[in-house]
Amino acid sequence: MRLLLAKSIIILLISLSLPGCEALQGMISKDSSSNKEDEYKDWDEQRFHDQAKEALDNKNFSKAVSIYESMEARYPFGDYTPQAQLNVAYAYYKNDDPEAAIAAADRFIKTHPRNPHVDYAYYLKGLVNYNRGIGFIDRFLPTDASQRDPGPARDSYDNFKELMTRFPTSMYNEDAKLRMTALRNNLAMYEVHVADFYMRRKAYVAAVNRANHVIKEYDRTPAIPIALQIMQDGYRKMGLEELAADAERVFNLNYPNGAPMGEYKSDTFIQKAWDAMGLDH
Repeated sequence: MRLLLAKSIIILLISLSLPGCEALQGMISKDSSSNKEDEYKDWDEQRFHDQAKEALDNKNFSKAVSIYESMEARYPFGDYTPQAQLNVAYAYYKNDDPEAAIAAADRFIKTHPRNPHVDYAYYLKGLVNYNRGIGFIDRFLPTDASQRDPGPARDSYDNFKELMTRFPTSMYNEDAKLRMTALRNNLAMYEVHVADFYMRRKAYVAAVNRANHVIKEYDRTPAIPIALQIMQDGYRKMGLEELAADAERVFNLNYPNGAPMGEYKSDTFIQKAWDAMGLDH
């Protein structure tokens, strides 16, 4: 009886405390919003523009986002609004908020399709996806980008391709083209990593098919000689000597001095360590 009564009291106290917590959070949120409104209360559009630009120049991107958002809410059709919408997309990107950056860039493209700077919005989307998934460690230690999730890399490649198709004379195309080359190389190497994974799991048919996909879809990339070597190895493991000889002949014809990145081996020390730690691709 006492235990039941104690439980009832605890439940009652919790139920009474929840509305109080929500009310308190609401008060804090309203107070924060009110402070922001008070801070920008007497600002005209020019001051919003100047202060936001100063925040950007000083790399205070969170402050820049706050000012641009308030500016757009106050002056949705102002003289500086289009530039503010483009700048806030950049500020989101630099503030490590890729989803907001892409949403802002898409909004700018939809709202201002004929703006002279709309090509930058397309370029920025590619840039956001290009850098998506690069964490703190990746910024300071050399890592293999081809082993990351290939989704953002494919999105970035498509973004840059759309930029170059829609705006063949854009000033951003030269940089976009270089990034597309790097992305294509990494996507090809990702496929090679998958093929190698299948080789180490003795799934030789899957490995050969993946390597063949690299040769068909990613010609003139550093992954090609590795893919050809995987095909040779995979066919020999399956006892298909004639197909292995064909792959070897193609390899020798294109790489008479051997593979630029060295001979492929599926049982290297690093792969053994990888397997020992259970770190599958």
